[in-house]
Amino acid sequence: MTFTALTKDQRNLLARAVIKARTEAEAGATAALKALAVDHHEPFKNMDESARKLRNSLRAHGRQLGDLLDIKRGTQEIVRLAHEVAFEHWHRMLFARFLAENDLLIHPDFGVSVSIQECVDLALKQGKSPWELAASFAQASLPAIFRKDDLALMVTLPLERRTEIEKLVTDLPPEIFTGSDALGWVYQF
Repeated sequence: MTFTALTKDQRNLLARAVIKARTEAEAGATAALKALAVDHHEPFKNMDESARKLRNSLRAHGRQLGDLLDIKRGTQEIVRLAHEVAFEHWHRMLFARFLAENDLLIHPDFGVSVSIQECVDLALKQGKSPWELAASFAQASLPAIFRKDDLALMVTLPLERRTEIEKLVTDLPPEIFTGSDALGWVYQF
């Protein structure tokens, strides 16, 4: 496999996708955190015990990140927490595509490389989202980057936002992911 640098047109295409995906991921993260009442003064009455525990953990983590708690009202900012949730979800999906296009996305049970199309086939059999499955494989391959106990990855982004991010990642041509400088460019935009 020969690695070449991205062309200016490819960099521009990647830049547009990265910026749009980050925007979608942040909007999705904000909506998901609000659905968990992370910004609210108390949990929603219909939340079960596991959702309440996740909410409390997310609120504590948000404060660690610098989101402010309004002690009088009990409300809390979620700006920094939403940014982290968005970043983790978007990058896990992006890394899955990078790994797949370079034959490095490894099925955790079988230890063999799988393509995105194979993830689609496996996901259909398992009743899962192909990109969530691919992202979970990336997470298993890169446990130091995508920790299993990461609170950000325990938050589920709304389907419409996930679908838009998946489309942005899918629509990028494979050559973008095999460019020798592509991953570096992702962090420049």
